Amino acid sequence: MCKLVVVAVLTLWTGSAGCRREPAPTVENGAGGATPIPAAAAPSLPAAAFPKPDRPVASIVSATWDNEDARDRGGEADTVMALLGIGTGMGIADIGAGSGYYTVRLSPRVGTAGRVFAEDIMPNYVRDLTKRIEKEKLGNVRVILGSSDNPRLPPASVDRALFVHMYHEIDQPYALLYNLHPALKPGASVGIVDVDRPTSSHGTPPPQLKCEMAAAGYDQTAFHTLAVGYLAVFTPLKQSSPEEVRAAIGSSRFRQRRC
Repeated sequence: MCKLVVVAVLTLWTGSAGCRREPAPTVENGAGGATPIPAAAAPSLPAAAFPKPDRPVASIVSATWDNEDARDRGGEADTVMALLGIGTGMGIADIGAGSGYYTVRLSPRVGTAGRVFAEDIMPNYVRDLTKRIEKEKLGNVRVILGSSDNPRLPPASVDRALFVHMYHEIDQPYALLYNLHPALKPGASVGIVDVDRPTSSHGTPPPQLKCEMAAAGYDQTAFHTLAVGYLAVFTPLKQSSPEEVRAAIGSSRFRQRRC
């Protein structure tokens, strides 16, 4: 069971999971030391309040899903951003941001009036991504160290939340989705990019995903086949309580993956 940790947030202005041991939250300062920075987060519930998923959870093996040049040639990011209607001035959460492939492409897409929240639970990924954001001078990006059951996003800040090739690595999906809910603005949607194969093989079968999201209070509104994998789009309907999640996953419809 992962422990809930306080989050470290580094905000950069110029003018994106499996259990891991998470150290005291800090961010490196310019002098080579470390300064804790508190995060403003909505009230949350811990993972222990929710049931665990009834499936294998893939391990986190890399900060990147594939070579960036290869992904650009396939046009995945542009396609996903267009399908999700991501544009100027929007707030986007890149959950499980890893090395920042989507983060650095989302930044110019939303422009100076928009914000990108690049979240990950791996401190070394957050450290390296922070350096990349600084190097590329992406002033509208905020890097966040979350936990496996809480993305630690600011309340009412997100128009689109993205989970790209990492949903199968989330060992506390119901808690994470519950704690994501307060960060979503009215009319927000959640986009999940994955491949149709077992979670143990680093994918998520679409019926499994739809069932888990429905149990957490999210309704599937679109499904798109990509060059590699798929994009499933969900709208938050309600912040399902632990009791409501248990009732949903106990239903025969869920057990048969027919939702």
